[in-house]
Amino acid sequence: MRRFPTVAGYFYESNPKALISRIEWCFKHRLGPGTLPKISSTRVKRSIGFIVPHAGYIYSGPIAAHSYAKLAEEGKPQTFIIVGPNHTGVGTAIAVMDKGIWETPLGEAEIDHEFVREIMRNSSYIDADSSAHMYEHSIEVQLPFLHYLFGPKISFIPITMMLQTPETAKDIAEAVMIASQKLNRDYVFIASTDWTHYEPYETALRKDMTALEKVKHIDHNGLYKVIREMSISACGYGAVMALLYIAKSLGVKSADILKYATSGDITGDKAAVVGYAAVRIPLEG
Repeated sequence: MRRFPTVAGYFYESNPKALISRIEWCFKHRLGPGTLPKISSTRVKRSIGFIVPHAGYIYSGPIAAHSYAKLAEEGKPQTFIIVGPNHTGVGTAIAVMDKGIWETPLGEAEIDHEFVREIMRNSSYIDADSSAHMYEHSIEVQLPFLHYLFGPKISFIPITMMLQTPETAKDIAEAVMIASQKLNRDYVFIASTDWTHYEPYETALRKDMTALEKVKHIDHNGLYKVIREMSISACGYGAVMALLYIAKSLGVKSADILKYATSGDITGDKAAVVGYAAVRIPLEG
């Protein structure tokens, strides 16, 4: 089956030329990396994965560009695993789309069916459920960046999390690790989340810095604890916990916080902001 874009023309431009211009605007923005990415023609894996935001490009695109600039330097992996929250409430608790093609204005992303099936064999929670993906934006908005970097044909796996707990995060992480080892699959794990939603700038900053300190130290249980205790309205913390669990299992000690900013840093209105972060999880460190 084919999934057509849900938020093209809304979160990002639907015209290919305009979309490329917007993505390049993100890279060159004062809150972005400042320059266009240097894309490696060969694969040099240095990272397990990245954390990226998923708001409209005019708000969070420059922050996301920091993660994608680092990814560009490592070249194209076999498969991208993109995990994000389920904002719509449609579908099962942990849902993967196990076959098909997602279209964007810049190309096609084909689901790695073999990898998906192996992940599902090793998971107690992941269901094949395309309905959870039909109108969900947190994964879709990552694909144009990937197409811009690596061309119109990429391979990926989309997973949405409606149930975000340490148990489900661990389950996803372990299933991915077992499956990737069995198939010898080179993947990059992309955790899609925005952080505090619609709170005053100083409040958002305090909460998000507390959460990102746990991310920095690869502390998935600590992240869950502060999310709950401080009522941090991060929407994709489950995906982040899964990525941190993989990192901890591989002996990684620290993450690189590449950039943090809020919607208020873009618009100038800091009365009620949304927090965005770009984070790199290195393969070693």
